[in-house]
Amino acid sequence: MQNIIIASTSTVHGSGYLAYILDELASFYKDTEEILFIPYARPGGITHDAYTAVAGKAFEKIGKTVRGIHEFENPIAAIADAKGIFTGGGNTFLLVSQLYKHEVMQPLREAILNGTNYLGTSAGSNICGLTMQTTNDMPIIYPPSFKTLGVIPFNINPHYLDPIEGSTHMGETRETRIKEFHKFNTLPVVGIREGSWIRVKGDQITLEGAHTARVFEHDKTPYEIPTGSKITFS
Repeated sequence: MQNIIIASTSTVHGSGYLAYILDELASFYKDTEEILFIPYARPGGITHDAYTAVAGKAFEKIGKTVRGIHEFENPIAAIADAKGIFTGGGNTFLLVSQLYKHEVMQPLREAILNGTNYLGTSAGSNICGLTMQTTNDMPIIYPPSFKTLGVIPFNINPHYLDPIEGSTHMGETRETRIKEFHKFNTLPVVGIREGSWIRVKGDQITLEGAHTARVFEHDKTPYEIPTGSKITFS
């Protein structure tokens, strides 16, 4: 049975790394002593070791240890043996490129589908969707494919932002960009605001956290769903 948390962000403004969701993670990983961390997205170019240390410091607060996938000689075996996995945020193009480079995209998908507890934040959430095409990130590197894990039947837009009333900004809003995506693609997209997450238990997909989510379906008017809602598409 799938057991997944797809979080918009790792850090809510004014709080520490994963602080807003640590109570949830304590329950989520209650039967897991060591968490396998995938640092491939490397925010700001941080090293894999440094990024793993950041994650490790947060998980210490709930009595968990963290080990980076880059520390293993065989990353495929590391995923197969893991009881819990966490993929952090950063650049989705880089993350997807590295997952393909190390040949772990399919093994990661299989582990999640087989019930390994999986947490993704930001870029690590993007890859849960069918493709990475609704990321907010710059294409700093060219991945071999936009296809990602596909462990949920829609795409994610993390850090979803609403237009600011009265703003004179002339650039595209997130909603505009997702509508552009739907000119060429029909996949549903869920925009998750910071402080919220999607919880997957088996076939049940639920919005949790502090905020509503914005849902985009092809050729339909975007709509809001409240926290606690089941996410389904006909």
